Amino acid sequence: MLQHWLLVRGRAGRLLPDDVDPAALRGHSSTRRPTVQKADLAVCYASGWQNLFAVVEVVGDPENDPARERWRWRFALRPLLTVRRLSEAPPVEAAGVFPRSLGRHSYIRLTPAQFEAAREAIAAAAR
Repeated sequence: MLQHWLLVRGRAGRLLPDDVDPAALRGHSSTRRPTVQKADLAVCYASGWQNLFAVVEVVGDPENDPARERWRWRFALRPLLTVRRLSEAPPVEAAGVFPRSLGRHSYIRLTPAQFEAAREAIAAAAR
């Protein structure tokens, strides 16, 4: 069954650059085995900026890389829609999500309504 996600990108002290590079959205890492699956849809959230900047499709099942000490789990992404600049991207609240609720997560599940609100906000900002 198709699920919707918010993927947290960047972190405190290591913000993403203002210019969005769709080529940088080819994969996402997690410390634990994610419940994200191939064909799921997600929006990308820029930590620190506190905004939404891309819609992506999960195009590969999660894979474990035991050679990595942290962020061992990774899954492939395909960008579907991106804004040009993070400074022009909609706030995460546009999806009904509040930054303080994200904590230390690398991804969280969204309802279909939250995903659609986020997708519409990103599409409007990308125009």
